[in-house]
Amino acid sequence: MTNFHFRTAPRSFWTLLRPLLLAILAVALGPVLTPDSSRAAESPPNIVIFLVDDMGVMDTSLPFLTDAAGQPQRYPLNDYYRTPHMERLAARGIRFNNFCAMSVCSPTRISIMTGQNAARHRTTNWINPDKDNAGPQGPPQWNWTGLKRGDVTLAGLLQAGGYRTIHVGKAHFGPRNSPGAEPLNLGHGTKRGGSAVPHLEKYHGTETFLTEALTIEANSHITAAVQADKPFFLYLSHYAVHSPFQSDPRFAAHYQDSGKPAPAQAFATLIEGMDKSLGDLLDHLDTLGVAENTLVFFLGDNGSDAPLGHQHQVACAAPLRGKKGSHYEGGMRVPLIAAWAKADAQRPHQKRLAIPAGAIQSQQAAIYDLFPTVLALVGIEPPPTHAVDGARLDTLLAGRRDSHRDETFLMHYPHAPHRTDYFTCYRQGRWKVIYHYFPSEVSDNSHYQLFDLAQDPFEQQNLATTQPAELRRMMQSLIAALEAHHAVYPVFEDGVTPRKPKLP
Repeated sequence: MTNFHFRTAPRSFWTLLRPLLLAILAVALGPVLTPDSSRAAESPPNIVIFLVDDMGVMDTSLPFLTDAAGQPQRYPLNDYYRTPHMERLAARGIRFNNFCAMSVCSPTRISIMTGQNAARHRTTNWINPDKDNAGPQGPPQWNWTGLKRGDVTLAGLLQAGGYRTIHVGKAHFGPRNSPGAEPLNLGHGTKRGGSAVPHLEKYHGTETFLTEALTIEANSHITAAVQADKPFFLYLSHYAVHSPFQSDPRFAAHYQDSGKPAPAQAFATLIEGMDKSLGDLLDHLDTLGVAENTLVFFLGDNGSDAPLGHQHQVACAAPLRGKKGSHYEGGMRVPLIAAWAKADAQRPHQKRLAIPAGAIQSQQAAIYDLFPTVLALVGIEPPPTHAVDGARLDTLLAGRRDSHRDETFLMHYPHAPHRTDYFTCYRQGRWKVIYHYFPSEVSDNSHYQLFDLAQDPFEQQNLATTQPAELRRMMQSLIAALEAHHAVYPVFEDGVTPRKPKLP
């Protein structure tokens, strides 16, 4: 769900929020471990993951896409949105213009926490709070229940390593009343509550917008961690900018003469409110004197859901094609900005992970790469039995190309209904193949779509029939990747037999 105004939010909206998501304010102190000698003289770095719901790579005034020379290129949507604090953060660090996520929310959120591709952890769809939403021919073995008590998570490992772990906002790690619905079970300490957004009762009946309330609470828990002289991991997961698009009155005047329809104007106000939250967070880190020792990752959880144009065309994420839930790049490309909240090249952790100011990284990366990157920075090893699909981003964060990096991305959605049903995408270098398990008009009535993203970045020319050798090679790689991740598949009409991809 998205933001709402506490004074005017209807009771039905609270009811809608309650079953879908458990939003919590969490703060806990894990057991303190003795640091190794190389790190004993320095305070561990603070980590912030600032996650925005349904924000795509074009929902910002900060240009992420580049021209042929690798320079930022503005498009009309960049001139529509107002995100000065995203621009501020990017000026301090690096932004990725080819950063991939799953096309819907829960798979991405669990990938961040586990470092695994959704095909491996098998939460391949958003989690319905009350019933298994695999779809009519979805895989019975998919992981509808999400994360479970005892699962290896980023928060749990950091908590065990002495971090105070703070979760503020949307969780969506599991269905209602499941272990995964309670971040306390996943490495986040929690103050429990019975309302839709626990611990925000003091804002009810006030003029405070939800985005603002979450920001205030996040900053208060950061203050408590700093006062306790403990490193912190903040996972600030906004409801913005998810539908329903309830306009944030603080910013409505900025868009009233835009000529855009009312829902698109409301969406833009939510974007700007989220951006203000980022700015308030950065200001607070600076006031507390911990900005130089705090690494911030800003990102979205899937492609844009802006209410502009057709879901499979160049519209809401223009010039990219498609949006959230679709198989096109507009459904899977998200913004990523990484920066130390304040640059100081003499700080030990900034020496270890030097991030250039105002840089752009065009090499492909993905959401599950955050897990090994953060753990390596803080000196924590995941259990050897825990499979990690992500790769460290250190070289890319330094603004260099990583020649050892495997430039592939697997996005598996064996479900329906959504904007695209029952599909798998596989990117390898410049090429992208999509396999549609049940051909339809959306897939040009074929199992296959093939795009050369180097020549056709906006996916306008399907090469599946004109490049048969390349199609077969890419499909071989897609099938191998699914098998390597032990993926589950849609099923035939018997409801049991897996319907696996076919080679052309």
